[in-house]
Amino acid sequence: MKRFHIALAVADLDASIADYSKRLGQPPQALVLGTYAMWRTDQLNLSVRHDPAHAGQVLQVGFEDDDATGFSSDTDVNGIEWQRFSTLEQDLQIISRFGVPVHPAVERDLIRN
Repeated sequence: MKRFHIALAVADLDASIADYSKRLGQPPQALVLGTYAMWRTDQLNLSVRHDPAHAGQVLQVGFEDDDATGFSSDTDVNGIEWQRFSTLEQDLQIISRFGVPVHPAVERDLIRN
């Protein structure tokens, strides 16, 4: 499976989680309290990071791709970072960068509490 990935900086993480959960029709699959949340739908991988200084900015885009090996990143002509990673690689990146998520994982997720 291949999902478009977009990561956004937000000023109010709790308000953003409520808003995007309503828009996407589901709670986040990964939640690191006060820092990070991530949703996986059939077509989209959306993450938000508490970063008030950059609120509203796109941090990076790319693809969560089950055929990807490892994690790769490059920058486009507009200075936007594009990433390509597998589901497992993103889950490991979340844990190493933000901490272990506390939200109960859904069946299709690799992150488990």
